[in-house]
Amino acid sequence: MKPAAASATAAVAAQELHLYRDRTRAILRRYFRMSIELGRLPSLVGREFFRSRVTSYRMHTFEDAVIFVHDTERCLERLDPFSQQLIARIIFQDYTLEETAALVGCGRRTVVRRYPRALDRLSELLLEAELLRPLPCQEGKSGGIPSRRCEERK
Repeated sequence: MKPAAASATAAVAAQELHLYRDRTRAILRRYFRMSIELGRLPSLVGREFFRSRVTSYRMHTFEDAVIFVHDTERCLERLDPFSQQLIARIIFQDYTLEETAALVGCGRRTVVRRYPRALDRLSELLLEAELLRPLPCQEGKSGGIPSRRCEERK
């Protein structure tokens, strides 16, 4: 990890990681599409591929796609196995929370509690790998994103 990435990640407080969930989901969907276009199935999915949606997406260069897929795969590998299962079922295979709970053999409440944690941990890993950029400070009366990073910069 680069020193700049370490300081950027350290600046993102645990309370702020939930702000990255939508962006993390978008990166995972992009990773899934690019993996398919490169001719490989994401390792988290295994052979259970039929439930996913695949759409057309243009890459800038083949090399960029390979690097993106490789870096994202490394981040996913750093998650615990249960978090990997949750992400594979919910994001890659489009299962509902109830279906995911039945497939992984736990209660729905466990999935509801652990899935956001898995996304937050993955957001943290993507920030470290610089695949996800820190959110800019947004201050003012318009209800911007409060951030400790903004206060530290002053």
